[in-house]
Amino acid sequence: MTRRSTNVVVLGSTGSIGCSTLEVIAASGGSLRAMALSAHTNLQRLIEQAHLFKPRWVIATDAEAVDAHDWSDLPSGTELLVGDEGVTQAVAEEEVDTVLSAIVGSAGLRGTWAALEAGKRVALANKETLVMAGALAIEKAKQHGATIIPVDSEHSAVFQALQAGRREHLRRVILTASGGPFRTRSATELGDVTVEEALAHPTWNMGKKITIDSATLMNKALEIIEARWLFDLSADEIDVVIHPQSIVHSLVEFIDGSVVAQMSPPDMRLPIQYALYYPDRCEAVGETMDWSQSHNLQFEPPDLERFPALRLGLEAARRGGTTGAVLNAANEAAVASFLAGRLPFPQIVSTCETIVEQHDFNAQPTLEQLIQLDAWARQEVSRWVCTA
Repeated sequence: MTRRSTNVVVLGSTGSIGCSTLEVIAASGGSLRAMALSAHTNLQRLIEQAHLFKPRWVIATDAEAVDAHDWSDLPSGTELLVGDEGVTQAVAEEEVDTVLSAIVGSAGLRGTWAALEAGKRVALANKETLVMAGALAIEKAKQHGATIIPVDSEHSAVFQALQAGRREHLRRVILTASGGPFRTRSATELGDVTVEEALAHPTWNMGKKITIDSATLMNKALEIIEARWLFDLSADEIDVVIHPQSIVHSLVEFIDGSVVAQMSPPDMRLPIQYALYYPDRCEAVGETMDWSQSHNLQFEPPDLERFPALRLGLEAARRGGTTGAVLNAANEAAVASFLAGRLPFPQIVSTCETIVEQHDFNAQPTLEQLIQLDAWARQEVSRWVCTA
């Protein structure tokens, strides 16, 4: 009997992760099918993807952009859905098996939430869902029988490495960080960083926001929080190590001292492919390790004085509650201000720290309260930047 295709909804199909996901689907020989694709404002590219993959739906999440766009070239058989309602309709469809959540930032929360409520397998590239609302998201998944498979390369590595032992034998997980473009710069030198320099990542090709997060190491701070909820860890069970080559994507240490690492070239197609096919594996779409060549693997402890974002991430993982949502929102707003030339590079993290310290902490917030705090934190950053 021929096995039917796995039907995939790709939320954020025009972004970096979304495009890599479509490469994986294109290489699947029909075992994966793009059933719905979503974009916010890059609607022409969305239509181009629709012609290539013939999804049942395309979803445009920005209603104003929808009205201004010409949809006459949308292929026959593909229906246009609009806004959060369109996302909810697509992910709840009975035939949908997996939702690849790749919308960057807090904007990806609602789509992920709808997928969890629909009881789907969620291939999670939107770390902000767990950063903002980790406890609520994990409980939602349990209530509705949903499964979360991580797509972030670090969390995919931990997920894979944990299969080498039992959870009760775990000592800690170690997330690797490339160190970004400023790994060797002094604190004084960081004061003169330009946008162009911050966007020049040494090993990964990513969107602007994530690339800036890598430069400040805020991406690792958010990954600490994500790992805390995804793997049910305490903050004391999570470490970070700088690994400039980005070949070891994370490590897991067991109580007997054994350390299991997942290694591969820095290519997001591998963790995407793993999440879409899990528990099966298939032939690699991307580059694989060339063991006929010499490889040097370097590891060093992070400098928390130069990169204080890591300290914020560990503190947010310890406190839980509203801390992650406020940190994430403040960071998104601060990064946007830096990219717009309104905030110096070193003040991205210090601004976040100020906003986190000022917010009214709640240990058990509702989703609505988290969304309200998200908006509050953004407003506070805007006000802080204007008066600085």
